[in-house]
Order: sequence, then C-alpha cells, then structure tokens
Amino acid sequence: MGEGNVEETVALADSDSVPVGSEKEQPLNSVHGAPKWSPFDWFRMLAEELHWSFVYGVVAVYGISQGLGGSIWRVGSDYYWKDVQQVQPSAAQFYQGITSIPWMIKPIWGLLTDVVPVAGYRRRPYFILSGILGVISMLTLSLHSKLHVAFALLAMICFMAGAAISDVTIDALGAQNSITHPTLAPDVQSLMGLSSSIGSLIGFSISGLLVHAIGSQGVLGLLSIPAILVLSVGLLLKEDASPSCSVKQVFDNFREATMTMWETLKLPQVWRPCFYMFLSLALSLNIQEGMFYWYTDTSKGLSFSEGSVGLIFAIGSVGSLLGVILYQNILKDYPFRGLLFWSQLLLSLSGMLDLVLVLRLNLKLGMPNYFFAVIDEGVSQLVNRLKWMPILVLSAKLCPPGIEGTFFALVMSIENVGLLTSSWGGGLLLHVLRVTRSEFSNLWAAILIRNLMRLVPLLFLFLVPKSDHNSTILPAEMLEQNNVLEPNMMPLQRDDIEMASLAEERASNLPEEIERNEDDSELVSLVGNT
Repeated sequence: MGEGNVEETVALADSDSVPVGSEKEQPLNSVHGAPKWSPFDWFRMLAEELHWSFVYGVVAVYGISQGLGGSIWRVGSDYYWKDVQQVQPSAAQFYQGITSIPWMIKPIWGLLTDVVPVAGYRRRPYFILSGILGVISMLTLSLHSKLHVAFALLAMICFMAGAAISDVTIDALGAQNSITHPTLAPDVQSLMGLSSSIGSLIGFSISGLLVHAIGSQGVLGLLSIPAILVLSVGLLLKEDASPSCSVKQVFDNFREATMTMWETLKLPQVWRPCFYMFLSLALSLNIQEGMFYWYTDTSKGLSFSEGSVGLIFAIGSVGSLLGVILYQNILKDYPFRGLLFWSQLLLSLSGMLDLVLVLRLNLKLGMPNYFFAVIDEGVSQLVNRLKWMPILVLSAKLCPPGIEGTFFALVMSIENVGLLTSSWGGGLLLHVLRVTRSEFSNLWAAILIRNLMRLVPLLFLFLVPKSDHNSTILPAEMLEQNNVLEPNMMPLQRDDIEMASLAEERASNLPEEIERNEDDSELVSLVGNT
C-alpha cells in the first residue's frame, strides 16, 4: 500500500520462456492448443489442480486485501491525515513514509515463513497473524475519535506489517505451486496479476464515494473486512504439517541465508545496479501529499470532491495497466540501460503536466481542470510503470540460486528504502517551501525541483548493465550452484518450502504484475508507494 508496497502486486506471465532444448509445455487449460477463454473453466481448473484454498488465498490477498483494500487505503489514509489528524502536507508525507517500513524488512518475513514453522505449519499461522494485525489496527483507527498521532502511526505500521507478511506468504505458496505444477506457473502468476488489477480498479472507483458517505475513519474500519478474509485463508488453507526442527537448525538456516545474501550483494554485477535503482527512486522526490491537499482545498485549490479524487486514481491505475501491456508486447526485448534512460527522461517530462495544472495553463488551452488532472494521473502512472517494469526484471536477475525468493525480497527492500527517502525528501521540500494546508503559492517550485531532480539519475546509468532480459548477469559459477541452503534445510524439506523460483518466475513470466506502496508505494509506497 503506497509505493512501498508498490512492488509487490505485480505478477507477470510469459509462457514463451522455456529451458533451452526442451519443448514448450502445453498449458493444462487448453484443448488441442486452443485456450479455454471461459474464466469459469480456468478458475475451476486451477482449483482442481492446485486446490481451491490456494485460489481463494490468491484472490483474498492479491485481489481483495492488496488490490481492493490497498486502493481504498490510499484514499482513506490521505483523508485521515488531512481531516482527522489535521496535519500539514509535509507531516503527512513523512508519516506515509514511516508506514512503509514493514515492506523494507520483507526478507525477514520471507525467512520466517521459510524456516520457522509455528505449531507444525509454515504458512497458515502467518496468514492468521497477518489478519489479526489488520483487524485490530483498523478497528483502532476507526473507533477511536481522538487517537494521538503516535498511536495512529503505530496502528498503520501494524496494518502494513500484516499486509507485508501475507504478501510474502502467498508469494511463497505461488512459488511452491510453480515448482510442483510447472505447466501452471504462468497461470499462477496471471491469477495474481488479474486479481490485483481488478481489485485496484474497483477499489479506486468506490474509495472516494465511501469517504464521502462514511468518512475516512469509517473507510479505514471497513478495511478490517479484507483482513478477516486473510485470516480465514490461514484457517482454510490446505497445508501438510512440517517436521519439527531444533532452535539450532533455525539459527543455522538464518545464518547460512544471511551469508549467501551478503556474498552476493558484494558482487559488482549486483551492487552497482542496486545502487542505481536506489538513486533513481530516492531522487524522484515524492510530493504527492502536497498535490492531494491542493486537489481538495476549497479556497486556493481545485476543490475536488472525494468521488472525483477516487476516480482520478482509478483512471491512473488504468494507465499503469497500459504500461504493463506496452512493456510486455513492445519494449521487453530492449536493453535495460536504454529502457531506463528513456523512462527516466519521460518521467521528468511527464511531471511537467503537474506544473501546467498548478499554474492553470491548461485553462488557457481550453481544458478543464478535472479533465486535465485525469490525463495527468493516467500519463504519470503509465510512465512510472514503464520505468518500474525493467527494474523488476533486473532485480529478479540479480538473485542467486537457492534463495531467489528471499534475495528478491532483499532487493525490493533496498528499493523501498529509496521510496522512503523519496517520501521524506519530498516532505522536507514541502516544509522548506512553506506548502501548508492552506498555502500553495510555492507548490509550483516544488514540482519544478522534483522534475529536475528526476534527471540526476541519468548521470549514473553506467551502473546498469547493457544486457537485456535474455542475458545472465550473475557469474556462471554462481548460477551453477543449486539449493544453496540444502544441507541445513533438509529437516524442513527445503525443496518443498523455499521461495526458490519466485524471482525467476517474475523475470521470465512477465504479463501484468501491478506495490506496493509504495508508494508506498509502496508501497509500494506503494508504497507508496511510493
């Protein structure tokens, strides 16, 4: 949620990626090479092959919790900071960054779900924990009318922690099913991406109307419903009990995984692109809260209603989906460096649309404010997605064999730190320029500085390899290693429980992975954003 959790809802499928020398496997949901286009047949096939509880888990986590709930969260939390806590835009920007911290420690959640069974189970208890955190935190925000800022922030962090835990756990199940049912790997990734996309579109479409009808606190209280569904996944999921393991084995597993990740991170082929990805995100200052306050201000802003704001974000999510389609069908075979150059340049140029809107230059062109704001958001999300897609693929290619899932989470965490830096840097910029709840005279300067800062990462493009998604980046000797943690993980049946192919699947199966939070944005950022 937010750009920080931005990462995270993207699930891409490209069934053309097969090992060299092997025939392309025929998907199970086709007859004589002709795919079944009925979604009901497709869902039934997945439920029969992978068990209905897994399909339910994907829909609950990706579709309802992250997709629907994440979009409602973005709008509801913005109005909560503005109307209930009545903080300044710079403070809201700072707080939104803090709430993305649980997404930065995703490797810890990944290691826990992989190597620390609870009551004999490795997945079910973590879904239950995630649901409990979500229900308690959202009901606290909803029912307490005068909650102190610090406790409100703590509740939001707990909510984000629950979201990050369920995200890692369902990803682990997806990777496990991709290993045991290789012909269904693209279908698994497509199910995740489809659920997230549909959920986001519905969520953004109704989020503003819900805020108008029951207020931001009421909307946050409704988010306890997706959390209950996540909790129910833990109760209904079909999972075999895991063999018990000693505390010493658990510590050995953690130590071995940590050492492998550190050795990999020290390689120039790995840390150089990681550093660039951090810079490209951190230097793109996030001033979203300043824009949101200006959108909704009734005296000096655009005076957009809650429903109008939700619709703007909904159309923006369509732009993001178009970015995925454009990348998948046209741009994915181009070298990383060229893609990142043009996407970073377009990101700076598209940011000038905000400047046109704030200076009301669109009115001189005969374009109403709301119509131009919709275009602005759609273009912005499309360009952001074009930038994010090659970063995702590049991140996946940096993962060593045996701990792909955990290392992918580590790389995503580095990028989430970049999103946090962007959020806090944007908040500081708004504070220095005295952009407040009712004063926006310097908002144009913040937009201009942000757009100029987006050009700085172009100076560091030499850190990115010139190769494309078909090339290998890690040394050959490292790629030849398999199941790095196998000796220590034998008591836990590592080949069944590790997130071994999560990152590789997301690199080779690329159709429609839509954070978070990120924004955080992101969640990521969203987280996010973020």
